Amino acid sequence: MATTGKQLFTTLDANGTLTVAIEDVTFPDPTGNQVLVKMEAAPINPSDLAILVGAADLEKASYSQGKFVATVPEPFNAGSKSRHGIKLPAGNEGAGTVVATGDSDTAKALLGQRVACVPGNAYSQYCIADAGMCLPLGDHSAEDGASAFVNPMTALGFTENAKMDGQGAILHTVGASNLGQMLTRICNEDGIGLVNIVRKDSQVDLLTKLGSTHVVNSSDDDAMRQLQAAIQDTGAFYGFDPIGGGQSVDMAFKAMEQVAVSRMTEYSRYGSNQPKRMFIYGRLDTGLTTLSPSYGFGWTLSGWLLFPFLQSAGTETVARMRKRVLDNLTTTFASTYKRRVNLDEMLTKEAVTDYRAMKTGEKYLVTPWS
Repeated sequence: MATTGKQLFTTLDANGTLTVAIEDVTFPDPTGNQVLVKMEAAPINPSDLAILVGAADLEKASYSQGKFVATVPEPFNAGSKSRHGIKLPAGNEGAGTVVATGDSDTAKALLGQRVACVPGNAYSQYCIADAGMCLPLGDHSAEDGASAFVNPMTALGFTENAKMDGQGAILHTVGASNLGQMLTRICNEDGIGLVNIVRKDSQVDLLTKLGSTHVVNSSDDDAMRQLQAAIQDTGAFYGFDPIGGGQSVDMAFKAMEQVAVSRMTEYSRYGSNQPKRMFIYGRLDTGLTTLSPSYGFGWTLSGWLLFPFLQSAGTETVARMRKRVLDNLTTTFASTYKRRVNLDEMLTKEAVTDYRAMKTGEKYLVTPWS
């Protein structure tokens, strides 16, 4: 028996018109290894915003109940040509209760259970999800489990990647985010050195209370000196950056190189041969990534995405990571939220312009039935 409910869709037309609206939808019965989840909570992560709002002009958009219409300027509209005219759902992850299943044993075992899932259309009252990707939450609430995948698995992915590459320390450029706080806890537990970069004294205090021993405030006049000292102490020549645009990666590479040069016993006109690597895993700043290569040689800048990493890590590693998340859902991997909104409320001007700003530590949680 088909189920009806409300779901968010986002459509970008060729002329740059972006329409985001809540619609009534009929959800099919799950088959095979599928489950039907009655969604109870879904976070708005930075990774959701590209498809949800992109570069749209939200100040000049028109807003009505459960809908807004905005314009995406050039060249951003042309850069999104592949999605023109396609109505897309949004919301990578969330949590809710399984109310129907397909006929596989894996799916049937989840009936009636609260699960975290990654359906790709979590801003909805119901979702079809793959049973194999669902994480049973036991006694945990939907809010506890809503952010059980993207941030926890990404933070764990950083440390797993570092271990695979023989690294004992990590540099992270947005240390006070929900993900950054998780990374601090993980590194403390695993004995991995960590250099956190933040922008405010309050964020320094926050991470220090969590046990972070190397926190650099990029707003300080002596930020570069602080960063060099932290890298010297930890050996963090390996880092992750969610900003993308601007000079955050450049600053990290420069500090790494200055530390490496200070350790050289012989002068080289080419600089150090210390391997230095940074990964960009987000686009909080959609501007150009500014580099001023003066980092010696042996430096590498790469992209990093969660799902390709999980595919390369193997089932045993992924299963171990998932178990660790579940075992520590309200401690190491706990998330906090600034505001809770229902489907209609998440499309008001007040809400959209606020969560689109992606301010550190101010994540929104969507509760579809409230």
